[in-house]
Amino acid sequence: VFTIFADKHHGDTRTTVWLPVPDGLQPGLIAATPQTFFSPPYLGVRGWVGIDLATIRKADLQYHICSAWSLIAPKRLRAAHPEI
Repeated sequence: VFTIFADKHHGDTRTTVWLPVPDGLQPGLIAATPQTFFSPPYLGVRGWVGIDLATIRKADLQYHICSAWSLIAPKRLRAAHPEI
């Protein structure tokens, strides 16, 4: 699993995606853009971020999803798909 879609999870009013980011990046993303990035329940302690889909540009979301896939995918699978 490299992304989780959460629609109003446990009473949250947002529609979001949760995904892993490179080590150390989570605090900076949240501090710089708290209206878009947040620490999701359960996975925030593992360095994942939540992204509010209503506040992020499509190109930025695509970048973060591709980056998350690259962090999780096995080496051979990444090598077979260099375009990602």
